[in-house]
Amino acid sequence: MRVPSGDLIEALKEKVEELSLNLERMKLAEYVELLNNPKRLLFINFISGLARGLGIAVGFTLLGALVLYILQRLVVLNLPVVSDFIATLVHLVQLQLQGKV
Repeated sequence: MRVPSGDLIEALKEKVEELSLNLERMKLAEYVELLNNPKRLLFINFISGLARGLGIAVGFTLLGALVLYILQRLVVLNLPVVSDFIATLVHLVQLQLQGKV
């Protein structure tokens, strides 16, 4: 039977150390612990869903406000064909916001 050489043992030690560091970086133990605790997993997913929904709502509101602002500025430029359409669109949006439609 052949006895492993010192170089082979050192190479194996380095490889094991490298694998250990990679597992630490991946946080595999924390992930497995999270999977074993369904209540905590549901809570974390619920909170992340709330944050995602809030972010979408705020982002869409800001984007809509920016579009309306740009449309109002285009009406001020008084472009003949486009301005009538935009004025009607802005008027309808303002009526909707006031609750008249």
